[in-house]
Amino acid sequence: MQVTETLSDGLKRAFAVVVPAADIESRKTERLTSLGKTLRLPGFRPGKVPLPVVRQRYGTAVSAEVVEETVNEATRQVLTDRGLRPAQQPKVDLGGYDPSKAGVGTDLAFNVELELLPEITLPDFGAISLARPKVEVDPAEVDTALANLAKANRDLIDFSEEELAARGENTGAADGDVLTIDFVGKIDGVEFPGGAGTDTHVDIGGTGFIPGFAEQLAGLRPGEARTIEVTFPVDYGTATLAGKAATFDVTAKQLRRPAVPEIDDALATKLGFQTVDELRQLFSDRSRREYDGLARVRLKRQLLDALALFATFEAPQGMVDLEFGQIWQRLEADRSAGRLDDDDKDKDDDTLKAEYRAIAERRVRLGLLLAEIGRINNLTVTQEELTRAMREQASRYPGQEAQMMEFFQKYPQMADNLRGPIFEEKVVDFVLELARVEDQAMTVAELMAEPPSPAAAG
Repeated sequence: MQVTETLSDGLKRAFAVVVPAADIESRKTERLTSLGKTLRLPGFRPGKVPLPVVRQRYGTAVSAEVVEETVNEATRQVLTDRGLRPAQQPKVDLGGYDPSKAGVGTDLAFNVELELLPEITLPDFGAISLARPKVEVDPAEVDTALANLAKANRDLIDFSEEELAARGENTGAADGDVLTIDFVGKIDGVEFPGGAGTDTHVDIGGTGFIPGFAEQLAGLRPGEARTIEVTFPVDYGTATLAGKAATFDVTAKQLRRPAVPEIDDALATKLGFQTVDELRQLFSDRSRREYDGLARVRLKRQLLDALALFATFEAPQGMVDLEFGQIWQRLEADRSAGRLDDDDKDKDDDTLKAEYRAIAERRVRLGLLLAEIGRINNLTVTQEELTRAMREQASRYPGQEAQMMEFFQKYPQMADNLRGPIFEEKVVDFVLELARVEDQAMTVAELMAEPPSPAAAG
């Protein structure tokens, strides 16, 4: 095999490779001879099919297989002999070579093009300073959660005659009452899908319906009907209704008052707990997990921003092109659906492409740095960790967990898609153990707010 380097420019390399025709022919003959020993053809004894017959019948297919194997082996040898680490799968060009004529007096000549992974120097992780957000759970927040829970477990009680008498002439629905209604919604006089309901409870003076809906039910008595007019919010979840004016024909059926239970051990027992303190601890722990999760996201972002400052090496442009293509595809989909970010709406394509290509290049550099940290420090994803991730993914489909696990087993490449995020988290944990991380007290509002721009690393 003859190998000639034809390009060495930055991370780009190209080689011209020539494999002698005699080597190809030798491989073909060996493969055809082996095949002849297993063939069963009419007129020949098993395993005694003459080589010319085998060549005539299977020569073209075997030639293609031999050429493919030879090209792959030769390419791997070129990389191994030179200690090259490709960033992506090398591109192979056979030129005008005809695999069906492999070994017939013509050498196998092909070209290999590739980009190399850059040389990456790992930073001093101990010089990176980070702030881990710490938020204490406010007892008032737990009180609010318990109050909402009690309200969700309320009873609806009919008004007594005394209560109605005390209201005088104002026996229609008032703030704090719950009115049970049937309704039919229409746009331009035509009913729309999902716009009708029966035995629907509406809190007068409350929220949860279209703005202006519940307010217009005030004063309505059981047995009475009313047509109200509303306008769906422009950001309404159903795009076909967003911003549209509509009417609702409403019939009142029953008027009751809510009876919210006391927040005590009796409520806790009703919900499957022993004491209200146990219930309170549940909400406190839930908030703690939520805040810890947000703090982790924010701390990880700080770390990635800090590491990005060290990722100044050249990025393989093939990887950048691939990352940018995925970003741009999502952007165009968002633009078609009217979901483009406000910051991007007034920018032309050239500006957007320049900005998002810079983002793609940053992502590639950062990804390569994380991969190198993991490689140098022998960080890997175990089968146990991968299986756990598969089970967590399957648990998102209640009742179909077994089918999802079978899906992962049938299509291993889908399970491998879970490997990347697990590996990234392991690298992040590794670096956090070495970095200087100090707790920083925050309020909930500060934790939820957009974090500041990347801080410089030490």
